[in-house]
Amino acid sequence: MGQDVTVIYNVFHGLPLGVLIAAYFYLTGLSAGSFILSTLAYGFGMEKYKPLGKVGVVLAVILLGLAPICLIADLGQPLRFWHLFPYLNVTSVITWGTFLLTAYPLNSAIYGFFMFRGDKRLTKVFATIGIPLAISVHGYTGFILALSKARALWNTALMPIYFLVSAMVSGIAMMILVVIIQGKFFATDKRVNTELLSDLGGMLIAAILLDIFLVFSDILVLLTADPEAHLSALLLLQGKFRIHFLGVEILLGSLLPVVLLALPKMRKRVLPATVAAVLTMIGVFAMRYVVVIGAQGLPLS
Repeated sequence: MGQDVTVIYNVFHGLPLGVLIAAYFYLTGLSAGSFILSTLAYGFGMEKYKPLGKVGVVLAVILLGLAPICLIADLGQPLRFWHLFPYLNVTSVITWGTFLLTAYPLNSAIYGFFMFRGDKRLTKVFATIGIPLAISVHGYTGFILALSKARALWNTALMPIYFLVSAMVSGIAMMILVVIIQGKFFATDKRVNTELLSDLGGMLIAAILLDIFLVFSDILVLLTADPEAHLSALLLLQGKFRIHFLGVEILLGSLLPVVLLALPKMRKRVLPATVAAVLTMIGVFAMRYVVVIGAQGLPLS
């Protein structure tokens, strides 16, 4: 006599992209942001930003040197990373990214070399070349996700712009910390350049507000789109990633820094500027984590 049998499959869904990929995106964003700020003085002649020039390009090169380590470490077979060069696919964003990740640090190093040498003409030339390279390096990371049709949270035209804006947010926040450290520990009079600090604080507010607008737009569209997109938005708003998204990224990493720097006199004070910068950098990393890991929270149908 036959029996009805119920078989339950408990299938573990692995994450194709992990925390190392989120860290990779974060480091490339910091690098792009710091490089672009470095060019304000040496590329565009804005003298008040000169204290950021040399340290900005040094940080850009170091951070972009660290970023591919995260990428290679995440590979199933890290020793095969060099296959990206001889086995080309011109229709693949990753192929283009491989050459961008090679050209950008080389150009940054050359730009830095001429900057330290005092050659203003060639410094400006390589600064001009480096800006679109910096934008492309971080923009392509957004395109990698945006072209993934299977993940509703990634598959949006806003993703490359979202990544670029958040890169500027984190880069400006890091430079606020650089200005404070320079003044406190390396300046002869041990004084922080409060005017530069105030300018960077204003830039940070503008960048954060633009970032919040992009987040709001993206979530609103997801909520009114197809069921999978709707569920992706709810995962961030009500699900297991709500603390990372609403608590860390939005509240601590965006709204609180804006409040701390809202008054011009507060932007010139070291303590609120430091707290705002640190919280902003944490918030941007939370954004990278939420976008990379959170999008994989829903199993593929």
